[in-house]
Amino acid sequence: MIETPPSPEVEEIFDEANGHVALGELAESIPLFRQCVELQPGFFDGWHALGMALLKNEQVTEAIGAGLMATTLRPNDLLAWTALSQMYVRNKQIAEAEDAKSKARILSLGGKVVKDQ
Repeated sequence: MIETPPSPEVEEIFDEANGHVALGELAESIPLFRQCVELQPGFFDGWHALGMALLKNEQVTEAIGAGLMATTLRPNDLLAWTALSQMYVRNKQIAEAEDAKSKARILSLGGKVVKDQ
């Protein structure tokens, strides 16, 4: 899957979802983040935000799925790998957490997980 910038419609929904997050209304933000990625599956920020909202709302298995989508869309994103590692830790998947953490470490040192084609 290829990363795509948000359409104006998706951007508006994303902003509304982030408004809910700012007010501590995670449960209200989750359906809106889901709508963003349903309308635009290549929207990295939507997947990342959905994963974090789900994680904070204790929906860890679903959060991991969103985190994996984020790292698929942007494999050299430090924050995405760090978040995925946290999701795996919360789910007690230690080997997977360590793998994601090692990828984040590579990126933090200026390396790449996936070389440019």
